[in-house]
Amino acid sequence: QVQLDESGGGSVQAGGSLRLSCVASGRALGNYQLGWFRQAPGKERECVAAISRSSSSTYYLDSVKGRFTISRDNAKNTVYLQMNSLKPEDTAVYYCAADPNHLLWRAVIAADGANYDYWGQGTQVTVSS
Repeated sequence: QVQLDESGGGSVQAGGSLRLSCVASGRALGNYQLGWFRQAPGKERECVAAISRSSSSTYYLDSVKGRFTISRDNAKNTVYLQMNSLKPEDTAVYYCAADPNHLLWRAVIAADGANYDYWGQGTQVTVSS
């Protein structure tokens, strides 16, 4: 079992920045593909960013490209999401997730939440205009 614990959410004004962190316990994250997802009220969950086991490949939702950066530190069992130039439409609960099943990277797989077995409890991000 893997337990994921997100932190770093909060309230910021448009144009501001936040850095989300997700620390894992129970298993080493080095063998997992990792993703950040978000869900706003009344909307479906969507993958914001994902990263391969070696960090050599990443996926970003079109609307966050150039503003968000996903990274991981396997030695610290942690995945990060740096969010810059935040917009009100980025307001959502953000979740980190781990996929232990897929060894080879495919963006279409990484972006599908159904492929992730482990989820954190979520952290709220609120961006005001």
